[in-house]
Amino acid sequence: MPFFATHPRLHRRQMLQAGGISLLGLGLSHVEGLRAAAPTPVGKRKSVIFVFLSGGLGQHDSFDMKPGAPENIRGEFKPISTRTPGVQICEHLPRLAACSNLWSLVRSLTHSTNDHSAGHLMMLTGQGKLPTGFNGNKPQDSDWPSIASVAGAVLPKRDNLPPAVVLPERLIHNTGRILPGQFGGQMGRQRDPWFLEASKFEPKAYGAYPEYEFDHQDRVYKAARSGFEIPDLSLPEMVDGPRLDRRLNLLELVDEQRQKLNMAAQGGGIDQLRQKAVSLLVDSRVREAFDIKSAPKAALEKYGDNAFGWSCLMAARLVEAGVGLVQVNLGNNETWDTHGNAFPHLKNKLYPPTDRALAALLVDLAERGLLDSTLVAVAGEFGRTPKISQLPEHYKLPGRDHWGAAQSILLAGGGVQGGRVIGSTDKHGAYPSTDPQTPENFAATLYESLGIAKEAHWQDAQNRPNFVYHGEPIRGLS
Repeated sequence: MPFFATHPRLHRRQMLQAGGISLLGLGLSHVEGLRAAAPTPVGKRKSVIFVFLSGGLGQHDSFDMKPGAPENIRGEFKPISTRTPGVQICEHLPRLAACSNLWSLVRSLTHSTNDHSAGHLMMLTGQGKLPTGFNGNKPQDSDWPSIASVAGAVLPKRDNLPPAVVLPERLIHNTGRILPGQFGGQMGRQRDPWFLEASKFEPKAYGAYPEYEFDHQDRVYKAARSGFEIPDLSLPEMVDGPRLDRRLNLLELVDEQRQKLNMAAQGGGIDQLRQKAVSLLVDSRVREAFDIKSAPKAALEKYGDNAFGWSCLMAARLVEAGVGLVQVNLGNNETWDTHGNAFPHLKNKLYPPTDRALAALLVDLAERGLLDSTLVAVAGEFGRTPKISQLPEHYKLPGRDHWGAAQSILLAGGGVQGGRVIGSTDKHGAYPSTDPQTPENFAATLYESLGIAKEAHWQDAQNRPNFVYHGEPIRGLS
């Protein structure tokens, strides 16, 4: 595999500890070697928060409503005016409507598939065609690398922080199917993103997890953060030769192993890169970014005391600490796949925590002076069908099916001017009628916001160069 490296032999416990830190600090020499070979990004230091809605958000019921269409197309929700004259969105997104001066819409993103797995790969990798050997049931080494993996490879280190992370968990269907497109693919498995596995719900609760759980001892409802923990950091396979199968907890490392690691570093048992990684553990910014349990009550109330709010709050803290790209998966098990019972699920389960968390994220970043340097992008793997469907054998109430031909995405910050709408769809919201955009354009927009040079490339297992950009950034946003 590419970029394979070995290191001096250490006591196994020391190696596990140092390897776990390298997951945060990029302390492996194969990582440094890749960065040395890749073009250096240019421009001001910027960040991206990529909010992914696995399952597919319906454009008709969110950002591209068609109130003049027939009832079986327009759906149950009504549009409301936003702060931007002439721009309307769903009535159940009032907080986003109130801060529309901070965000813009692209209503014409399109690709060729209605399949979940293929759609995930296209949107998470920014390539609208399937690679040779694609298997919708499991990731392949021949898959395109994820946007997070590419960013992790070509972005420079920032004070020993990881260039790119994914939280709060990997995207997995309840059948056990691991969705492709999330991993290193052709870059090699050691280039898988750094997944901050913070979600502990098994089986996964629907949507944002309940905001409150009943405390039988005190006979009251209390905020339920027990299912969202300080992340365990999993080492990618193929790092340092044999697979290291232990999971490492950040706070445990900080609180219990700091002295041992510092002693090992000072004693020369760990190379210079690992010494830098060790220093990361005493950085209060890192601890604070992960430790959302101790966040001020006002922050939790602002973002929402649930998994969506906690994830967005953690993303804001990581960006503030200096992480380049943070991918936030709002919901697992294809949460946004609303084939049936769509309108009550959106109204009661999905939109309230999403509206609160996203609006809080944008306003919070703006108030702290971080929005200008942070692009926030919200997208799923596809949109939903124009025509409402009924599947009585599975659902009591109607919904919408998969639709890759059109979806709406939200973009804010990072130079994006608020209150703009790029592209449009036909009268039924089925196909782009103006300014169609592709997954390649979407990914290029993220890469440009990160300051990645147009000539940037990465190398595959055969040491062949592969360009980062496969399209032009979406124009008209700035």
